[in-house]
Amino acid sequence: MQTFNIHDAKTHLSRLVERAAKGESFVIAKAGKPLVKVMALSAPEANEVKRLGFLEGRLSVPADFDRMGQVEIEKQFG
Repeated sequence: MQTFNIHDAKTHLSRLVERAAKGESFVIAKAGKPLVKVMALSAPEANEVKRLGFLEGRLSVPADFDRMGQVEIEKQFG
């Protein structure tokens, strides 16, 4: 997450608001100390973030997943 100091945030407010509206949150800091997090209103709250299924469609599980390494396991544990 990117951090901007107050001066830069004031100077580029329109551009930063557009970025936040597209889902890119950022932090505004004063003298290097983070003060606020800016995010879109439609973004889920931290305790509402959906974690289950977040990698759906990005991974594939082999058909023989439950048998992978079976020979080595049998050798080691009989």
